[in-house]
Amino acid sequence: MTRYQALLHDAKTRIRETGIDDLRRQGATLGLLIDTREPAEWAAGHIPGAMPVPRGILESKIEQLAPDVDQPIMLYCASGGRSALAADSLQRMGYRNVRSLAGGFNAWREAGHPVQT
Repeated sequence: MTRYQALLHDAKTRIRETGIDDLRRQGATLGLLIDTREPAEWAAGHIPGAMPVPRGILESKIEQLAPDVDQPIMLYCASGGRSALAADSLQRMGYRNVRSLAGGFNAWREAGHPVQT
């Protein structure tokens, strides 16, 4: 196991993940939908209703987007790694209702769910 894999595995022991089908069914009830990928990834396609906040600036922007630490927040990236680390980070900042999308955008797209460009 690489150091990155160990870090990711450790983060996933502390966060909650949601599957793509749950996101599709529950949508907005799961909260603020944030795409943590880079701008070029976002431009190539994203989940409808998501807002782009790249992983590198998430912590500095989150208080503007979600001033209430109980605000439900759903994070996703390409495969679920960056969003899991981001969820762990937001929880350390005091956010109590954060989830990461298992499988990320790739799983969403591969399942045939709608993609916005």
